[in-house]
Amino acid sequence: MTDRFEAMSILAAVVDAGSLSAGARALRLPLATVSRKVADLEALLSTQLLLRSARGLRPTDAGAAYLLAARRILEDVAEAERAARGEFSAPRGTLTITAPIVFGRLHVLPVVTAFLRDYPEVTVRLEQSDRAVNLHEERVDLALRIGSLPDSNLIARRLGSVTRMVCASPDYLAARGTPHKPEDITTHDCVTFGNLMSATRWRFGHGRSETSIPVRSRLVTNTAEAAIDAAEAGLGLTRVLSYQVADAIHSGRLCRVLTEHEPEPWPVSLIYTPRELLPQKLRAFLDFAGPRIERALRSHDAA
Repeated sequence: MTDRFEAMSILAAVVDAGSLSAGARALRLPLATVSRKVADLEALLSTQLLLRSARGLRPTDAGAAYLLAARRILEDVAEAERAARGEFSAPRGTLTITAPIVFGRLHVLPVVTAFLRDYPEVTVRLEQSDRAVNLHEERVDLALRIGSLPDSNLIARRLGSVTRMVCASPDYLAARGTPHKPEDITTHDCVTFGNLMSATRWRFGHGRSETSIPVRSRLVTNTAEAAIDAAEAGLGLTRVLSYQVADAIHSGRLCRVLTEHEPEPWPVSLIYTPRELLPQKLRAFLDFAGPRIERALRSHDAA
């Protein structure tokens, strides 16, 4: 049975990685071992689990069904092991958290650092990424999400909200004028954070009052920091999230414009998968981090 669990784990890693070689590297196992384990599992089940091609590999229909069941079994085993180690009776073990890159650096990492000082038997793996991570498939305990949440069976704890705001440097506004309505930005140079919005049109208002305005993006970048730096240098108007630009606005390096036309704020939430028993490490972090992040978001609103 131990070999069967190992084979399930290897199959899941290979599918997640997209190839046998990438799965072997992730598992730190020889490629020959990984290939043999998958082949042995296919032989045991008398069916093909993976389709291999020049583009990589993907599960067959039978493989996808088996993998779904295997992941549930592996999670049940992992939960039993956590219970045996006492993770349900006291905060201990490894807690895996994911958060957006900038928000994670500004607000999640300081909370994690303080949490680890108070809970010496807990370790944290913090994954900072702007993509939406699948909590179940990637075995993540907790995610901080910005934006409306799709309907799912995940449990969400709302912490506050953030605003998409337009801003520019004082020098740029002095030279080019301050826009007072969304249509005014058509005569301005813009810096677009491509992960947040289109490089050709920006949306303002919400509901029936929502409008889409064409923009001239002199620079399109994939990081908020670069967009903010370019705006501070006087390149043009930029649009980012309130927490990303809070320091620049507070210090006067950037000025906020078009505040009456901003879209509806996006919620900020902590999400996790429902369980019959919530590990104490997760419960402790929710109780510890929630109020601190809420206060940080309120301070942005006040500013």
